Amino acid sequence: MSDNDKVTHFGYQQVPWQEKQQKVAGVFRSVAGKYDVMNDLISMGSHRILKRMTIELAGIRPGHKVLDLAGGTGDLAIKFSRLVGETGQVVLADINDAMLEVGRDRLIDAGCSHNTQVAQVNGECLPFEDNTFHCITIAFGLRNITDKDAALRSMLRVLKPGGRLLVLEFSTPTNKALAKAYDTYSFAVWPRLGKLIVNDADSYQYLAESIRMHPDQDTLQGMMDDAGFARTEYFNMLGGIVALHRGFKF
Repeated sequence: MSDNDKVTHFGYQQVPWQEKQQKVAGVFRSVAGKYDVMNDLISMGSHRILKRMTIELAGIRPGHKVLDLAGGTGDLAIKFSRLVGETGQVVLADINDAMLEVGRDRLIDAGCSHNTQVAQVNGECLPFEDNTFHCITIAFGLRNITDKDAALRSMLRVLKPGGRLLVLEFSTPTNKALAKAYDTYSFAVWPRLGKLIVNDADSYQYLAESIRMHPDQDTLQGMMDDAGFARTEYFNMLGGIVALHRGFKF
């Protein structure tokens, strides 16, 4: 089957394989200006704690080179900039131009332009040389990539031996009662907040749907294993609503 004949999911919709990237881009162009405000509202601020835990597990030291993939508005990149210091470098990368524009401005405002750069890239085929980065992070972005297997292989290629990948992503709650409450909250509240704050309910309906279509914890760990990562593991957060996966390149 050629790519022209393949289909994939965009939320609960089935769309041609080649169209998903454009549809996802439309979502993030719509919400880029108030992306952080909406993150605070729908997560009740918890996304900041989750990202802090990701940073702690990343093991970043002065002189390291870090790729923050699907880095959006740059909140992780700003923190990494301070950790890698004058001799390190952080690349804030995203496929979406509107998100990158916000991220670039935030890096400048935070005084991080001296050791950061911004790159518009497709995560499925990263345009970096082999063995470039000590660490790659992707926070709440993997579920939006059409070919996740290709993206994981591409990330492995550009990591240095001994480097690590951290994937912070919505996942599958471990408790049925929590899962039911979370479904009610995300499908009822998120689109309404999207309509109120950014005048876009559809993008947050997509967000809720895309989470349910994303691989669960064990499936994603298996995908990382298949891509060639070693010592893969995951840490459930918020009862499995979010999971942080980690793998190494040896």
